[in-house]
Amino acid sequence: MSAVTQSILYLDGVSVSFDGFKALRSLSLTLQPGEMRAIIGPNGAGKTTMMDVITGKTKADEGDVLFDKGSIDLSRFDEAAIAELGIGRKFQKPTVFESHSVADNVLLALKGDRSPFSALFGARNRIATETIDRYLGIVHLLDHRARLAGALSHGQKQWLEIAMLLAQDPKLLLIDEPVAGMTDAETDVTAELLKDIARDHSVVVVEHDMGFVRALGCRVTCLHEGSVLAEGSIDAVAGNERVIEVYLGR
Repeated sequence: MSAVTQSILYLDGVSVSFDGFKALRSLSLTLQPGEMRAIIGPNGAGKTTMMDVITGKTKADEGDVLFDKGSIDLSRFDEAAIAELGIGRKFQKPTVFESHSVADNVLLALKGDRSPFSALFGARNRIATETIDRYLGIVHLLDHRARLAGALSHGQKQWLEIAMLLAQDPKLLLIDEPVAGMTDAETDVTAELLKDIARDHSVVVVEHDMGFVRALGCRVTCLHEGSVLAEGSIDAVAGNERVIEVYLGR
């Protein structure tokens, strides 16, 4: 089988320019079903642009952006359609419904009919409580289900948003700097819960915290100036002379 047909995500020769600035330069990356990958690199390396291309927010100037064993050309779809295809994205700043309960946040995110009428009166209210509680259990918020989301700590809001992402039943999760602003204890818990999630999903994590990346125990890709500088285990990448030079320092 080819790399395309084995991959949940396949990027090849992807380039993006903004007013002459090359944000991505012939970027190539493949992700296997059920794989977790950490993406590191200095600011301006192309990490966010890569996520934007995968989710349809930005269109590539050239290159292949394929999903689900090459069966779906993501360049042909907009953001809403790509979300429906099974790609969920979590941005760095948590966006939860602060005046709703923790459980209701997950209810509102559940895959299914998203019309306001349905949300208020229809199928959503018949969804088994167990479904919501299963997602809250994964992110260690089951004991907080009745609290207002606005009352949660920063770290707990991040976890709630991950539960909301899981409720959309994505095949691939893109998670941007999940531990920024977290305590050390919250960071440790986040590494464990992402490893749990990666048992059933493909996950891409963009992160600067190298201790957290090490805790994930996954393959690491370092981007620099819009293309892959190094890829491999955390030790191999962290020991790469060019990675040290452009990103990690001595």
